Amino acid sequence: MTAIDTVFPRPPSDQRRWDCVALGEVMLRFDPGEARIRSAREFRVWEGGGEYNVARGLRKTFGRPTAVLTALPRNEIGLLVEDLILQGGVDTGRIVWREHDGVGRNTRVGLNFTERGFGVRAALGVSDRAYSAASQIAPDEFDWDVLFGAGGTRWLHTGGIFAALSESTAQTALAAVRHARRHGVAVSYDLNYRASLWNSHPDPDAARRVNRAIAAECDLLIGDEFSFASCLGLEHGGAARATPMDSAPADAACLRVFEALPNLKLIAFPLREAHSASRNAWGGVLHARGGRRCQSLLRHELDILDRVGGGDAFVAGLIHGLLDGADLQRALDLGVAHGALAMTTPGDNAMTSLDEVEAVVRGDGAAARR
Repeated sequence: MTAIDTVFPRPPSDQRRWDCVALGEVMLRFDPGEARIRSAREFRVWEGGGEYNVARGLRKTFGRPTAVLTALPRNEIGLLVEDLILQGGVDTGRIVWREHDGVGRNTRVGLNFTERGFGVRAALGVSDRAYSAASQIAPDEFDWDVLFGAGGTRWLHTGGIFAALSESTAQTALAAVRHARRHGVAVSYDLNYRASLWNSHPDPDAARRVNRAIAAECDLLIGDEFSFASCLGLEHGGAARATPMDSAPADAACLRVFEALPNLKLIAFPLREAHSASRNAWGGVLHARGGRRCQSLLRHELDILDRVGGGDAFVAGLIHGLLDGADLQRALDLGVAHGALAMTTPGDNAMTSLDEVEAVVRGDGAAARR
């Protein structure tokens, strides 16, 4: 038994098809590069989604078998998304395909137009995702016993963006985490609070009601004091952050979350300060039930090409370390390094290797390698 097994028992790996499955929406991201959305004449297209990005990072960077649980329309755009997912090596065999009416009244692919930002011009995201195929996913569209039973997956990852899309996706996320727990599958959940999604909900308390029910079934929760207050209704009651990189308020909030959610074993959150769209401070913190706290090296001057997806890459690296049986500090360092590298390339996902992640963890310099 390794040191981490006493805090976070590794999910069994015997005869499992996947190391992780991710439940969430996969959108098309339209990236104008250095231009603006409002005046662009061309876009590069990427696939992305808060939950899916974690599965892709685990597969592409860390070589772990993963699958995505989502829905797509059966048309050329849906096939494009599938092809992009396949290029990332993620298993598409559990995608729910919906018949398309020809114009998108009944189902469509969600679109996300995203500017990377530069200097004083902040990154900007504009979503066009209403009536998407994934927003209509219902709990009975997946065979949970097959996914989580013998021969299924070791880990389930989902998040608050998917849960916020509709009442049916909220119920699907809740069904997924409950079935996973019943089968002994590890569960992670990124609160990933988006006010624009939750504020349109007819129930003003939906964010707290839904997120609290899902988080209660989880082993690993990703969030800070802001998302704990918005999503769980847990105010930490302490002082505000002295700086964006000050983790003390979030540390205090984690203690309250552990008290409120007895099944929870770990809480993690990245630390970020945007000096400009092109330069951030970056790091991360990991808390374990029982009081252990790990903090990564804080990089106060990290050059950024595209910040979108950095948090998802952080989660992917962290999960890889936990699945590997790494010490908690090493698991956190892998997450922070992977997140940092993901923000050096365009698109939502890291274009990196495990060797490069390890080099960042070791603190190797950025001299050219030949």
